[in-house]
Amino acid sequence: MSQEDYGDILVIIPVHNEAETIAPIIHSLQQQGLHQIRVVDNGSTDSSATAAKQAGAEVIFAPELGYGNACWHGLQNLPDRVEWLLFCDGDGSDDLSQLPEFLALREQYDLILGDRMTHHAATLTPVQKFGNHLTTTLIQWGWGYSYQDLGPLRLIRRTGLEGMEMRDRGFGWTVEMQVRALDLNLPIKEIPVNYLPRQAGQSKISGTIRGSLQAGRIILSTLGHLYLEKHPWLNPLCLWLSAILLLIGAILARPYGDFLQPNTVPHFWRGMTVMGLGFIISWGVRSLSSLWFWGIAITTRLLLLTMFPGDDIWRYIWEGTIQTLGFSPYEYPPNAPELMTYRFPWWDLINHPDTSAIYPPITQLGFRLLATLSPTVWCFKLAFIAADLATCALLSRRFGYAATLLYAWNPLILYSFAGGGHYDSWFILPLVAAWLQWDTPQPRPLWSSFFIGLSIAVKWVSLPILAFLTWRGWRNINLKTALFIIILGLLPILLSAIPFCTGGSCPLIPTQSTFVTHGRSAELFPYFLGKIWPLTQTVNWIYALPLTVVLVGLLWTVRQFWRFSELYFFTLLVLSPIIHAWYFTWVIPFAVVSRNWGTRFISLSAFVYFALQYRKSVGDLSWLLTDTERWWLWTPLGVGWLLSWCIPPSKRDS
Repeated sequence: MSQEDYGDILVIIPVHNEAETIAPIIHSLQQQGLHQIRVVDNGSTDSSATAAKQAGAEVIFAPELGYGNACWHGLQNLPDRVEWLLFCDGDGSDDLSQLPEFLALREQYDLILGDRMTHHAATLTPVQKFGNHLTTTLIQWGWGYSYQDLGPLRLIRRTGLEGMEMRDRGFGWTVEMQVRALDLNLPIKEIPVNYLPRQAGQSKISGTIRGSLQAGRIILSTLGHLYLEKHPWLNPLCLWLSAILLLIGAILARPYGDFLQPNTVPHFWRGMTVMGLGFIISWGVRSLSSLWFWGIAITTRLLLLTMFPGDDIWRYIWEGTIQTLGFSPYEYPPNAPELMTYRFPWWDLINHPDTSAIYPPITQLGFRLLATLSPTVWCFKLAFIAADLATCALLSRRFGYAATLLYAWNPLILYSFAGGGHYDSWFILPLVAAWLQWDTPQPRPLWSSFFIGLSIAVKWVSLPILAFLTWRGWRNINLKTALFIIILGLLPILLSAIPFCTGGSCPLIPTQSTFVTHGRSAELFPYFLGKIWPLTQTVNWIYALPLTVVLVGLLWTVRQFWRFSELYFFTLLVLSPIIHAWYFTWVIPFAVVSRNWGTRFISLSAFVYFALQYRKSVGDLSWLLTDTERWWLWTPLGVGWLLSWCIPPSKRDS
């Protein structure tokens, strides 16, 4: 056939390291009269682009990996005369000799697909066959049409493709095309085709376990998104169910915050379980208004505001109050004889009364300010909730309301700050502010370092992130910027420490306290290491060594603020000998962008920690989780992180 016969067809071939096969494929197409050939080099590190250009194809580049991304780039700036698009692979697995059968059907159909399953399923890998069967079955259930395959060889009318408004930029491209063709009622035809063994390159999907799992997640996620679009009532259903369960759970849990009372914890767990179900359902919410977002976020926090707090808050109030009386909480523990005359009726509720303050100086100044205003639980809780809601505002402004539900409607966040009254929201707020100032197209390193300095001054655990900013400032900008980052990052804690440093002494950490030196409760790695190396059970500082090794590796390999922080906090939590449930809130903000399954799961399993409170209420003061409880607490985190590593989110998920 002559070239004029097919002048209205453009062939698009995504390639990734397929230099050996791309030229023969182009020549085969040319021999059949297809001369408009566009090869999309999708991040190849070999000579694929050169080979394609020498063979006579137009070459464009799409460096960001993703099959859909390559196809999308190939569709840009189409010539006016093009009426059909032919997609095929560049690895030599498509039998192009059957193209005349495709081209002969253009008058009758808008989408013509190659079906590898009918006669040549044996050539496909078990993973490919399983994935095809699962996907086509789900499409049949959801849309009532029985496809045979998701093959790459396909011919589609330009007007039909433009009407689809394709959104996927990954492996879900083919699935989305076939589903949207059904939504548009396009005439569809599948033709049995030969399928040859891959002749070049390595499969990005079926070639590895991780790739196969990632493909499965992408396909299921794509189908889920498309099904929600087809049935828009599902989004409001998820929204209503999630909101109702969160509110009911908060109401059920609210009266049961005093864990010193026997049998309180089971009632507390019941409320948290209901909230957890609402949280899980919120993962299916794809869009919501600001009224919904803020209405539930604020109402649940106000409901838990009246909950009996955790015992940490009594220390906050005490340490703030004695500062107004002229005493330093770093020099005088709660049971100091000098403070005996100032004991309040609730003094017995203070934890570790023999230990002086462990909170950084700017936090102590915050406690003093609140105690000056009103030395009450509600005053302190409102301050923590205010910082928490400010974090919601920052995250939602950058990532949208739906994505921020992982933080704003998270039961662990809701309990920790509004119910339990833990002050960690104060350090999370500047941490998130620092992140959002850094991870932008135009980073603001000095503002980011200032905010991370505030976070460090509120809670010491942010300190390694300052090292990350300094290192990246040096590598990405210059040494002068790195020096300014260090100065601004340390300035808040240095200035806030001045009022507590007298006579050349700054006793800011009670290093002799058993709570600091070898306190334990729900830890993971130190617990199991202690079983084989008993010495480590009484030495907490030793875990700084493996943490340092990990941090050096992260500094060298990670470039994004959020990714470094997420991996650092994950490592810190696993290695830390001192663990409390609310510590897991540190990593939750970063799940808004990472969509990490481990963070989602630990937001639910962290409540296993309160088995300690339950046993204490019935007279067991051992304050150690059992092995079974420890596994219930930590396994979801590990499984979820492994799952997220194997099947990271696609761009449309984040």
